[in-house]
Amino acid sequence: MIRTIVVLGGGSAGLLAALSLKARLPQLAVRIVHSREIGIIGVGEGSTGDLPNHLHGFLGIDPGDFHKRARPTWKLGVHFEWGPRTSFDYTFTKTFVGSVPGLPRLLGYYAWDDCAALDPNSALMHEGKAFMRLENGVPLIQRNVAYHIENADFVAALEHYATARGIVFTEGKMRAVEPGPEGVGALVLESGERVTADLFVDASGFRSELLGTALGEKFESFDDALFCDRAIAGGWERTTEPLLPYTRAETMDAGWCWQIEHERHINRGYVFSSAFLSDDAAEAEFRRKNPLVQKTRVVKWRSGRHARTWVGNVVAIGNSAGFVEPLEATAIFVISNASRALAVALAESECEPTKTVREVFNCIVTRMWDEIRDFLAIHYRYNTRLETPFWEHCRRATALHGAEPIVRYYEENGPGTAFAGYLLTPETSIFHLEGFYALLLGQRVPHRRVRPPAAAEQQTLATLRATHLAQARRGFGVAESLALIRSPHWQWTPGFYQQ
Repeated sequence: MIRTIVVLGGGSAGLLAALSLKARLPQLAVRIVHSREIGIIGVGEGSTGDLPNHLHGFLGIDPGDFHKRARPTWKLGVHFEWGPRTSFDYTFTKTFVGSVPGLPRLLGYYAWDDCAALDPNSALMHEGKAFMRLENGVPLIQRNVAYHIENADFVAALEHYATARGIVFTEGKMRAVEPGPEGVGALVLESGERVTADLFVDASGFRSELLGTALGEKFESFDDALFCDRAIAGGWERTTEPLLPYTRAETMDAGWCWQIEHERHINRGYVFSSAFLSDDAAEAEFRRKNPLVQKTRVVKWRSGRHARTWVGNVVAIGNSAGFVEPLEATAIFVISNASRALAVALAESECEPTKTVREVFNCIVTRMWDEIRDFLAIHYRYNTRLETPFWEHCRRATALHGAEPIVRYYEENGPGTAFAGYLLTPETSIFHLEGFYALLLGQRVPHRRVRPPAAAEQQTLATLRATHLAQARRGFGVAESLALIRSPHWQWTPGFYQQ
Protein backbone atom coordinates (compact mmCIF):
# COMPACT_ATOMS: atom_id res chain seq x y z
CA MET A 1 0.00 0.00 0.00
CA ILE A 2 1.43 3.36 -1.07
CA ARG A 3 0.71 6.08 1.47
CA THR A 4 3.84 8.23 1.27
CA ILE A 5 5.63 9.56 -1.80
CA VAL A 6 8.95 11.40 -1.97
CA VAL A 7 9.82 13.41 -5.09
CA LEU A 8 13.54 13.97 -5.63
CA GLY A 9 13.91 17.28 -7.46
CA GLY A 10 12.09 20.59 -7.28
CA GLY A 11 12.08 21.72 -10.90
CA SER A 12 9.02 21.77 -13.13
CA ALA A 13 9.06 17.95 -13.45
CA GLY A 14 9.06 17.30 -9.72
CA LEU A 15 6.47 19.97 -9.01
CA LEU A 16 4.08 18.85 -11.74
CA ALA A 17 4.42 15.23 -10.62
CA ALA A 18 3.72 16.13 -6.99
CA LEU A 19 0.75 18.33 -7.88
CA SER A 20 -0.71 15.67 -10.20
CA LEU A 21 -0.51 12.99 -7.53
CA LYS A 22 -2.05 15.25 -4.92
CA ALA A 23 -4.83 16.33 -7.30
CA ARG A 24 -6.02 12.77 -7.92
CA LEU A 25 -5.05 11.29 -4.53
CA PRO A 26 -5.29 14.06 -1.91
CA GLN A 27 -4.92 11.52 0.92
CA LEU A 28 -1.30 10.79 -0.04
CA ALA A 29 1.54 12.37 1.92
CA VAL A 30 3.74 13.95 -0.78
CA ARG A 31 7.16 15.41 0.00
CA ILE A 32 9.61 17.14 -2.34
CA VAL A 33 13.33 16.89 -1.55
CA HIS A 34 15.31 19.51 -3.42
CA SER A 35 18.33 21.78 -3.21
CA ARG A 36 18.39 25.31 -4.56
CA GLU A 37 22.14 24.92 -4.98
CA ILE A 38 21.48 22.44 -7.80
CA GLY A 39 20.68 24.43 -10.90
CA ILE A 40 17.94 23.70 -13.38
CA ILE A 41 18.16 24.15 -17.15
CA GLY A 42 16.16 27.32 -16.72
CA VAL A 43 15.58 28.37 -20.33
CA GLY A 44 12.25 29.72 -21.47
CA GLU A 45 9.63 27.02 -21.57
CA GLY A 46 7.51 26.31 -24.63
CA SER A 47 4.64 23.86 -24.43
CA THR A 48 1.95 22.12 -26.41
CA GLY A 49 -1.78 22.70 -26.02
CA ASP A 50 -1.82 19.97 -23.40
CA LEU A 51 -0.23 22.17 -20.70
CA PRO A 52 -3.09 24.66 -20.08
CA ASN A 53 -5.55 21.77 -20.00
CA HIS A 54 -3.38 19.89 -17.51
CA LEU A 55 -2.85 22.93 -15.28
CA HIS A 56 -6.38 24.27 -15.28
CA GLY A 57 -8.29 21.05 -15.93
CA PHE A 58 -6.58 18.10 -14.22
CA LEU A 59 -4.86 20.19 -11.52
CA GLY A 60 -7.71 22.67 -11.13
CA ILE A 61 -5.43 25.74 -11.01
CA ASP A 62 -7.39 28.93 -11.58
CA PRO A 63 -6.28 30.40 -14.94
CA GLY A 64 -6.63 33.99 -13.75
CA ASP A 65 -4.40 33.41 -10.73
CA PHE A 66 -1.90 31.45 -12.83
CA HIS A 67 -1.63 34.29 -15.36
CA LYS A 68 -0.88 36.72 -12.52
CA ARG A 69 1.81 34.52 -10.98
CA ALA A 70 3.51 32.86 -13.97
CA ARG A 71 2.79 35.56 -16.59
CA PRO A 72 2.68 33.21 -19.59
CA THR A 73 2.18 34.34 -23.14
CA TRP A 74 0.29 32.33 -25.76
CA LYS A 75 1.57 29.96 -28.42
CA LEU A 76 -0.61 28.91 -31.35
CA GLY A 77 2.01 26.66 -32.89
CA VAL A 78 5.48 26.54 -34.45
CA HIS A 79 6.61 28.78 -37.29
CA PHE A 80 9.14 26.77 -39.32
CA GLU A 81 11.83 28.34 -41.48
CA TRP A 82 12.51 24.88 -42.74
CA GLY A 83 12.56 22.97 -46.02
CA PRO A 84 12.11 24.48 -49.51
CA ARG A 85 9.27 26.89 -48.61
CA THR A 86 10.11 30.31 -47.23
CA SER A 87 8.28 29.15 -44.11
CA PHE A 88 5.27 27.14 -42.94
CA ASP A 89 3.18 26.95 -39.79
CA TYR A 90 2.24 23.95 -37.67
CA THR A 91 -0.70 24.76 -35.40
CA PHE A 92 -2.40 22.81 -32.64
CA THR A 93 -5.60 22.68 -34.70
CA LYS A 94 -6.84 20.43 -37.49
CA THR A 95 -5.45 22.38 -40.39
CA PHE A 96 -4.42 19.60 -42.77
CA VAL A 97 -6.93 16.93 -41.74
CA GLY A 98 -9.81 19.41 -41.71
CA SER A 99 -12.50 19.49 -44.37
CA VAL A 100 -14.81 22.15 -45.77
CA PRO A 101 -17.87 22.09 -48.06
CA GLY A 102 -16.88 22.28 -51.71
CA LEU A 103 -13.64 20.36 -51.31
CA PRO A 104 -13.96 16.59 -51.70
CA ARG A 105 -10.69 15.79 -49.91
CA LEU A 106 -8.95 16.83 -46.70
CA LEU A 107 -7.47 20.32 -46.72
CA GLY A 108 -3.97 18.88 -46.74
CA TYR A 109 -4.56 17.62 -50.25
CA TYR A 110 -4.79 21.23 -51.44
CA ALA A 111 -1.75 22.48 -49.52
CA TRP A 112 1.00 21.48 -51.95
CA ASP A 113 1.46 24.94 -53.47
CA ASP A 114 0.32 27.03 -50.51
CA CYS A 115 -0.26 25.73 -46.99
CA ALA A 116 -0.99 29.08 -45.31
CA ALA A 117 -4.26 30.28 -43.75
CA LEU A 118 -6.18 27.04 -44.27
CA ASP A 119 -7.82 27.41 -40.86
CA PRO A 120 -8.34 30.29 -38.39
CA ASN A 121 -5.26 29.57 -36.24
CA SER A 122 -2.92 29.31 -39.21
CA ALA A 123 -4.31 32.65 -40.43
CA LEU A 124 -3.73 34.17 -36.98
CA MET A 125 -0.11 32.98 -37.03
CA HIS A 126 0.31 34.42 -40.52
CA GLU A 127 -0.91 37.83 -39.27
CA GLY A 128 0.95 37.69 -35.93
CA LYS A 129 -2.29 37.70 -33.92
CA ALA A 130 -3.29 35.49 -31.00
CA PHE A 131 -7.10 35.33 -31.03
CA MET A 132 -10.05 36.06 -33.27
CA ARG A 133 -12.37 38.90 -32.25
CA LEU A 134 -15.93 37.99 -31.31
CA GLU A 135 -18.88 40.19 -32.25
CA ASN A 136 -19.04 41.54 -28.69
CA GLY A 137 -15.43 42.74 -29.02
CA VAL A 138 -13.69 40.19 -26.78
CA PRO A 139 -11.04 37.65 -27.82
CA LEU A 140 -12.06 34.10 -28.68
CA ILE A 141 -9.72 32.18 -26.35
CA GLN A 142 -9.92 28.46 -27.08
CA ARG A 143 -8.39 25.35 -25.54
CA ASN A 144 -6.10 24.52 -28.47
CA VAL A 145 -3.52 27.14 -27.47
CA ALA A 146 -0.27 26.54 -25.57
CA TYR A 147 1.91 28.67 -23.30
CA HIS A 148 5.33 30.29 -23.39
CA ILE A 149 6.57 30.68 -19.80
CA GLU A 150 9.78 31.89 -18.18
CA ASN A 151 11.05 28.88 -16.23
CA ALA A 152 11.71 30.78 -12.99
CA ASP A 153 8.18 32.22 -12.99
CA PHE A 154 6.70 28.81 -13.77
CA VAL A 155 8.56 27.07 -10.94
CA ALA A 156 7.69 29.83 -8.45
CA ALA A 157 4.01 29.54 -9.32
CA LEU A 158 4.03 25.74 -9.02
CA GLU A 159 5.80 25.98 -5.65
CA HIS A 160 3.02 28.26 -4.42
CA TYR A 161 0.29 25.82 -5.50
CA ALA A 162 2.19 22.85 -4.07
CA THR A 163 2.55 24.51 -0.67
CA ALA A 164 -1.12 25.52 -0.65
CA ARG A 165 -2.12 21.90 -1.30
CA GLY A 166 -0.15 20.44 1.56
CA ILE A 167 2.95 19.21 -0.28
CA VAL A 168 5.94 19.35 2.06
CA PHE A 169 9.32 20.72 0.94
CA THR A 170 12.65 19.56 2.35
CA GLU A 171 15.71 21.59 1.42
CA GLY A 172 18.82 19.44 1.18
CA LYS A 173 21.24 17.63 -1.09
CA MET A 174 21.17 13.86 -1.38
CA ARG A 175 24.42 12.20 -0.28
CA ALA A 176 23.58 8.54 -0.86
CA VAL A 177 20.83 6.09 -1.74
CA GLU A 178 20.16 3.18 0.58
CA PRO A 179 18.93 0.09 -1.29
CA GLY A 180 15.71 -1.56 -0.22
CA PRO A 181 13.71 -4.69 -1.10
CA GLU A 182 11.68 -2.79 -3.73
CA GLY A 183 14.64 -0.85 -5.11
CA VAL A 184 15.24 2.23 -2.93
CA GLY A 185 15.03 2.06 0.83
CA ALA A 186 15.90 5.63 1.76
CA LEU A 187 17.55 8.83 0.58
CA VAL A 188 20.38 9.95 2.83
CA LEU A 189 20.80 13.71 2.85
CA GLU A 190 24.01 15.63 3.57
CA SER A 191 22.44 16.66 6.88
CA GLY A 192 22.34 12.97 7.85
CA GLU A 193 18.57 12.72 7.62
CA ARG A 194 17.19 9.48 6.16
CA VAL A 195 14.15 10.10 3.99
CA THR A 196 11.92 7.07 3.49
CA ALA A 197 8.77 6.57 1.41
CA ASP A 198 6.59 3.89 -0.12
CA LEU A 199 7.24 5.31 -3.61
CA PHE A 200 10.04 7.53 -4.91
CA VAL A 201 9.62 9.84 -7.90
CA ASP A 202 12.93 10.57 -9.59
CA ALA A 203 12.77 14.12 -10.95
CA SER A 204 16.51 14.72 -10.62
CA GLY A 205 16.96 15.72 -14.26
CA PHE A 206 19.77 14.50 -16.47
CA ARG A 207 21.53 13.02 -13.41
CA SER A 208 18.74 10.40 -13.04
CA GLU A 209 19.97 9.76 -9.51
CA LEU A 210 17.52 6.98 -8.69
CA LEU A 211 16.45 5.25 -11.91
CA GLY A 212 19.71 5.60 -13.83
CA THR A 213 22.41 5.74 -11.16
CA ALA A 214 21.04 3.84 -8.16
CA LEU A 215 19.03 1.20 -10.05
CA GLY A 216 21.16 1.12 -13.20
CA GLU A 217 18.21 0.97 -15.58
CA LYS A 218 19.38 0.61 -19.20
CA PHE A 219 19.42 3.77 -21.32
CA GLU A 220 18.34 3.35 -24.94
CA SER A 221 19.85 5.95 -27.25
CA PHE A 222 18.05 7.74 -30.07
CA ASP A 223 21.32 8.63 -31.76
CA ASP A 224 20.44 6.93 -35.06
CA ALA A 225 17.55 9.36 -35.54
CA LEU A 226 18.49 12.51 -33.58
CA PHE A 227 22.04 13.75 -34.04
CA CYS A 228 21.95 17.01 -32.05
CA ASP A 229 23.45 16.75 -28.57
CA ARG A 230 23.81 20.27 -27.21
CA ALA A 231 22.46 23.81 -27.34
CA ILE A 232 23.72 27.33 -26.86
CA ALA A 233 21.02 29.19 -24.93
CA GLY A 234 20.76 32.95 -24.70
CA GLY A 235 18.44 35.85 -25.34
CA TRP A 236 17.87 39.54 -24.77
CA GLU A 237 15.46 41.95 -23.12
CA ARG A 238 12.52 42.87 -25.30
CA THR A 239 12.39 46.42 -26.67
CA THR A 240 10.22 47.19 -29.71
CA GLU A 241 9.99 43.65 -31.14
CA PRO A 242 6.43 42.41 -31.78
CA LEU A 243 5.22 39.85 -29.24
CA LEU A 244 4.51 36.90 -31.52
CA PRO A 245 1.99 34.08 -30.85
CA TYR A 246 4.28 31.21 -31.82
CA THR A 247 7.64 29.54 -31.37
CA ARG A 248 10.03 30.08 -34.24
CA ALA A 249 12.28 27.25 -35.52
CA GLU A 250 15.00 28.40 -37.92
CA THR A 251 17.31 26.08 -39.85
CA MET A 252 21.01 26.58 -39.03
CA ASP A 253 24.21 25.07 -40.46
CA ALA A 254 24.38 22.16 -38.01
CA GLY A 255 20.94 22.20 -36.42
CA TRP A 256 18.32 24.83 -35.71
CA CYS A 257 17.49 27.88 -33.58
CA TRP A 258 14.47 28.33 -31.36
CA GLN A 259 12.84 31.63 -30.46
CA ILE A 260 10.42 31.67 -27.54
CA GLU A 261 8.38 34.79 -26.90
CA HIS A 262 8.09 36.13 -23.35
CA GLU A 263 6.54 39.40 -22.36
CA ARG A 264 9.78 40.99 -21.15
CA HIS A 265 12.37 38.72 -22.74
CA ILE A 266 13.13 36.94 -26.00
CA ASN A 267 14.63 33.51 -25.44
CA ARG A 268 16.84 32.20 -28.24
CA GLY A 269 18.93 29.06 -28.56
CA TYR A 270 20.91 27.06 -31.10
CA VAL A 271 20.46 23.27 -31.01
CA PHE A 272 23.35 21.61 -32.85
CA SER A 273 25.44 18.48 -33.31
CA SER A 274 28.92 18.53 -31.77
CA ALA A 275 29.99 15.95 -34.37
CA PHE A 276 29.63 18.64 -37.05
CA LEU A 277 30.28 21.90 -35.20
CA SER A 278 32.43 22.95 -32.25
CA ASP A 279 30.97 24.97 -29.38
CA ASP A 280 32.98 28.04 -30.45
CA ALA A 281 31.87 27.79 -34.08
CA ALA A 282 28.26 27.34 -33.01
CA GLU A 283 28.51 30.37 -30.74
CA ALA A 284 29.92 32.44 -33.61
CA GLU A 285 27.14 31.38 -36.02
CA PHE A 286 24.52 31.99 -33.34
CA ARG A 287 25.76 35.52 -32.62
CA ARG A 288 26.09 36.44 -36.29
CA LYS A 289 22.37 35.80 -36.72
CA ASN A 290 21.40 37.20 -33.31
CA PRO A 291 23.58 40.22 -32.51
CA LEU A 292 21.37 41.25 -29.58
CA VAL A 293 22.08 38.04 -27.66
CA GLN A 294 23.64 38.69 -24.28
CA LYS A 295 25.21 36.03 -22.05
CA THR A 296 25.04 32.44 -23.33
CA ARG A 297 25.65 29.00 -21.91
CA VAL A 298 26.00 25.51 -23.33
CA VAL A 299 23.57 22.73 -22.36
CA LYS A 300 24.63 19.15 -23.18
CA TRP A 301 22.49 16.02 -23.35
CA ARG A 302 22.05 12.57 -24.81
CA SER A 303 18.85 11.81 -26.69
CA GLY A 304 16.99 8.69 -25.66
CA ARG A 305 15.05 7.11 -22.83
CA HIS A 306 15.48 4.49 -20.17
CA ALA A 307 14.12 1.07 -21.09
CA ARG A 308 11.62 1.28 -18.22
CA THR A 309 10.38 4.34 -16.36
CA TRP A 310 8.80 2.60 -13.36
CA VAL A 311 11.12 0.07 -11.73
CA GLY A 312 10.28 -1.32 -8.31
CA ASN A 313 9.36 1.61 -6.08
CA VAL A 314 10.97 4.26 -8.33
CA VAL A 315 9.21 6.21 -11.09
CA ALA A 316 11.22 8.65 -13.19
CA ILE A 317 9.52 11.79 -14.47
CA GLY A 318 11.02 14.29 -16.91
CA ASN A 319 14.68 14.36 -17.92
CA SER A 320 15.55 11.58 -15.49
CA ALA A 321 13.42 9.26 -17.65
CA GLY A 322 14.51 10.49 -21.07
CA PHE A 323 15.24 13.52 -23.18
CA VAL A 324 14.92 14.79 -26.73
CA GLU A 325 15.70 18.25 -28.04
CA PRO A 326 12.95 20.90 -27.74
CA LEU A 327 12.06 21.01 -31.44
CA GLU A 328 8.36 20.37 -30.73
CA ALA A 329 8.37 21.53 -27.07
CA THR A 330 7.45 18.06 -25.84
CA ALA A 331 9.27 18.10 -22.48
CA ILE A 332 6.37 19.39 -20.40
CA PHE A 333 3.94 17.28 -22.44
CA VAL A 334 5.74 14.08 -21.38
CA ILE A 335 5.99 15.28 -17.78
CA SER A 336 2.29 16.10 -17.57
CA ASN A 337 1.14 12.92 -19.29
CA ALA A 338 3.45 10.65 -17.31
CA SER A 339 2.35 12.36 -14.09
CA ARG A 340 -1.33 11.91 -14.99
CA ALA A 341 -0.74 8.29 -15.93
CA LEU A 342 0.99 7.64 -12.60
CA ALA A 343 -1.81 9.29 -10.64
CA VAL A 344 -4.44 7.28 -12.52
CA ALA A 345 -2.47 4.04 -12.11
CA LEU A 346 -2.29 4.52 -8.35
CA ALA A 347 -5.93 5.56 -8.07
CA GLU A 348 -7.27 2.66 -10.10
CA SER A 349 -5.09 0.13 -8.26
CA GLU A 350 -6.20 1.62 -4.92
CA CYS A 351 -2.54 2.51 -4.24
CA GLU A 352 -1.46 -1.13 -4.47
CA PRO A 353 0.04 -1.23 -7.98
CA THR A 354 0.71 -4.67 -9.38
CA LYS A 355 3.38 -5.79 -11.81
CA THR A 356 0.98 -5.46 -14.73
CA VAL A 357 0.03 -1.91 -13.69
CA ARG A 358 3.71 -0.96 -13.83
CA GLU A 359 4.06 -2.69 -17.19
CA VAL A 360 1.14 -0.74 -18.69
CA PHE A 361 2.55 2.53 -17.33
CA ASN A 362 5.94 1.74 -18.87
CA CYS A 363 4.27 0.93 -22.17
CA ILE A 364 2.44 4.27 -22.17
CA VAL A 365 5.59 6.28 -21.46
CA THR A 366 7.74 4.31 -23.90
CA ARG A 367 5.18 4.88 -26.65
CA MET A 368 5.27 8.63 -25.98
CA TRP A 369 9.05 8.88 -26.18
CA ASP A 370 9.24 6.73 -29.31
CA GLU A 371 6.57 8.66 -31.19
CA ILE A 372 8.35 11.92 -30.37
CA ARG A 373 11.60 10.46 -31.73
CA ASP A 374 9.83 9.30 -34.89
CA PHE A 375 8.11 12.65 -35.42
CA LEU A 376 11.30 14.65 -34.92
CA ALA A 377 13.11 12.33 -37.34
CA ILE A 378 10.81 13.56 -40.14
CA HIS A 379 11.95 17.12 -39.43
CA TYR A 380 15.54 16.10 -40.13
CA ARG A 381 15.18 13.50 -42.86
CA TYR A 382 13.32 15.82 -45.25
CA ASN A 383 14.70 19.30 -44.56
CA THR A 384 16.26 20.31 -47.89
CA ARG A 385 16.89 23.96 -47.00
CA LEU A 386 20.70 23.87 -46.64
CA GLU A 387 23.48 21.92 -48.31
CA THR A 388 25.81 21.57 -45.34
CA PRO A 389 27.56 18.40 -44.11
CA PHE A 390 25.14 18.12 -41.18
CA TRP A 391 21.98 18.36 -43.27
CA GLU A 392 23.35 16.10 -46.00
CA HIS A 393 24.02 13.52 -43.26
CA CYS A 394 20.49 13.94 -41.87
CA ARG A 395 18.87 13.39 -45.25
CA ARG A 396 20.99 10.31 -45.83
CA ALA A 397 21.15 8.67 -42.41
CA THR A 398 18.16 9.64 -40.22
CA ALA A 399 16.28 6.50 -39.17
CA LEU A 400 12.50 6.94 -39.26
CA HIS A 401 11.59 3.92 -37.07
CA GLY A 402 7.83 4.00 -36.42
CA ALA A 403 7.27 6.91 -38.82
CA GLU A 404 8.27 4.75 -41.80
CA PRO A 405 4.76 3.31 -42.48
CA ILE A 406 3.17 6.76 -42.27
CA VAL A 407 5.69 8.26 -44.68
CA ARG A 408 5.32 5.35 -47.08
CA TYR A 409 1.52 5.67 -47.03
CA TYR A 410 1.77 9.42 -47.63
CA GLU A 411 4.19 8.99 -50.53
CA GLU A 412 1.91 6.49 -52.28
CA ASN A 413 -1.51 7.96 -51.47
CA GLY A 414 -0.98 11.62 -50.63
CA PRO A 415 -2.62 13.54 -47.77
CA GLY A 416 -6.15 13.35 -49.09
CA THR A 417 -7.66 10.86 -46.61
CA ALA A 418 -7.67 10.23 -42.89
CA PHE A 419 -7.25 6.48 -43.39
CA ALA A 420 -3.51 6.68 -42.60
CA GLY A 421 -4.40 7.79 -39.09
CA TYR A 422 -5.05 4.17 -38.16
CA LEU A 423 -1.29 3.61 -38.35
CA LEU A 424 -0.84 5.91 -35.33
CA THR A 425 -3.02 4.23 -32.68
CA PRO A 426 -5.30 7.31 -32.70
CA GLU A 427 -6.37 7.07 -29.05
CA THR A 428 -2.78 7.40 -27.80
CA SER A 429 -0.96 9.33 -30.53
CA ILE A 430 0.60 12.64 -29.51
CA PHE A 431 0.76 14.34 -32.89
CA HIS A 432 -1.95 12.42 -34.73
CA LEU A 433 -2.15 12.44 -38.49
CA GLU A 434 -2.37 16.25 -38.46
CA GLY A 435 1.17 16.62 -37.16
CA PHE A 436 2.70 14.19 -39.63
CA TYR A 437 0.85 15.76 -42.57
CA ALA A 438 1.92 19.24 -41.41
CA LEU A 439 5.61 18.36 -41.49
CA LEU A 440 5.48 16.27 -44.66
CA LEU A 441 3.52 18.92 -46.56
CA GLY A 442 5.38 21.80 -44.98
CA GLN A 443 8.66 20.36 -46.23
CA ARG A 444 7.05 19.45 -49.57
CA VAL A 445 7.91 15.77 -49.32
CA PRO A 446 6.82 14.40 -52.74
CA HIS A 447 3.75 12.22 -53.07
CA ARG A 448 2.12 10.61 -56.11
CA ARG A 449 -1.28 12.28 -55.86
CA VAL A 450 -0.34 15.87 -56.63
CA ARG A 451 -2.75 17.42 -59.13
CA PRO A 452 -3.86 21.02 -59.73
CA PRO A 453 -7.17 21.74 -58.00
CA ALA A 454 -10.15 22.16 -60.31
CA ALA A 455 -11.35 25.70 -60.95
CA ALA A 456 -14.23 25.37 -58.46
CA GLU A 457 -11.85 24.01 -55.82
CA GLN A 458 -9.41 26.88 -56.40
CA GLN A 459 -12.23 29.38 -55.88
CA THR A 460 -13.31 27.65 -52.67
CA LEU A 461 -9.73 27.74 -51.39
CA ALA A 462 -9.27 31.40 -52.30
CA THR A 463 -12.50 32.35 -50.52
CA LEU A 464 -11.55 30.26 -47.49
CA ARG A 465 -8.12 31.85 -47.14
CA ALA A 466 -9.40 35.37 -47.72
CA THR A 467 -12.08 34.93 -45.06
CA HIS A 468 -9.65 33.56 -42.50
CA LEU A 469 -7.06 36.27 -43.14
CA ALA A 470 -9.61 39.08 -42.98
CA GLN A 471 -10.88 37.78 -39.65
CA ALA A 472 -7.32 37.34 -38.36
CA ARG A 473 -6.35 40.94 -39.23
CA ARG A 474 -9.17 42.15 -36.98
CA GLY A 475 -8.01 39.84 -34.21
CA PHE A 476 -6.22 40.49 -30.95
CA GLY A 477 -2.44 40.55 -30.63
CA VAL A 478 -0.70 38.89 -27.69
CA ALA A 479 0.02 42.14 -25.81
CA GLU A 480 -3.54 43.42 -26.27
CA SER A 481 -4.94 40.08 -25.08
CA LEU A 482 -2.72 40.05 -21.99
CA ALA A 483 -3.90 43.52 -21.03
CA LEU A 484 -7.52 42.40 -21.34
CA ILE A 485 -7.28 39.26 -19.21
CA ARG A 486 -5.41 41.17 -16.50
CA SER A 487 -8.07 43.82 -16.21
CA PRO A 488 -10.44 43.60 -13.20
CA HIS A 489 -13.38 43.22 -15.60
CA TRP A 490 -12.16 39.98 -17.19
CA GLN A 491 -13.72 36.74 -15.99
CA TRP A 492 -12.76 33.24 -17.08
CA THR A 493 -15.70 31.01 -17.93
CA PRO A 494 -16.21 28.61 -14.98
CA GLY A 495 -15.21 25.08 -15.90
CA PHE A 496 -13.68 26.20 -19.20
CA TYR A 497 -10.83 23.69 -18.95
CA GLN A 498 -13.07 20.89 -17.66
CA GLN A 499 -15.15 20.80 -20.85
